[in-house]
Amino acid sequence: MSGTGVAGVRVEPVANPLVEYLLRLGDDRLVLGHRLSEWCGHGPILEEDIAISNIALDLVGHASALLALAGELEGDGRTEDTLAYFREAVAYRNTLIVELPKGDFAFTIVRQFLFDAYSVLLLDALSRATNERVAAIAAKCLKEDKYHLRHSSEWVVRLGDGTEESHARAQRALDDLWRFTAEMFDHDAVDAAVVDDGIVVDHEAIASRWRAMVTDVVQRATLSLPVDGAMRRGGRRGRHTEHLGHMLAEMQIVARSHPGATW
Repeated sequence: MSGTGVAGVRVEPVANPLVEYLLRLGDDRLVLGHRLSEWCGHGPILEEDIAISNIALDLVGHASALLALAGELEGDGRTEDTLAYFREAVAYRNTLIVELPKGDFAFTIVRQFLFDAYSVLLLDALSRATNERVAAIAAKCLKEDKYHLRHSSEWVVRLGDGTEESHARAQRALDDLWRFTAEMFDHDAVDAAVVDDGIVVDHEAIASRWRAMVTDVVQRATLSLPVDGAMRRGGRRGRHTEHLGHMLAEMQIVARSHPGATW
């Protein structure tokens, strides 16, 4: 039977909830990793150019592990490469926040911090899952995500408590991104179903801890936490912004132009 999802929207059950769940985790990290890769060669300073590129590689690596497991459990012969390069935008399950254009450096950093804080808390919970394969991937990714969070949070403070210009840009980024944050903590039929696969995540508890973590950094950055208002959703169900389609066209062009090629 159908389940009730966010804001009373009915969500039809999926054939394999664990595969769907892994796609969500993998797609978040693949799309955000690609967005960060767009800074390669364009960072504000050489050290940060290298740091952002390394974080992008970490996220793509996390996505590869998650999508590989999703493909294996699906049993239809799709690999992590197939899932990354030969799905259309409507088949992607990432949150909207990660697909937004990279914007300026403040936008990239604030987005990264908001996602990193969420990701660390989620992966920490998943690392204790009774599903051993999911727990192992989560534990490995968590080690790198903790570094990502430290890096992005330090930059948020540096920008917010920096010059008048950097403060204004960081605040504008926070204000623009805030309406996309609630989607990260939504709980729907997929989340309920994967309990049978040994994955139990308290989304309300994570959201509460995330807000406390974000509030602390925002205050140290002398920024103002936005007022909660109407929130944007849809990515988990394949309803994306136009930006994802444009991004995928660029990301997938080589694989689609030369299907089956290896090097």
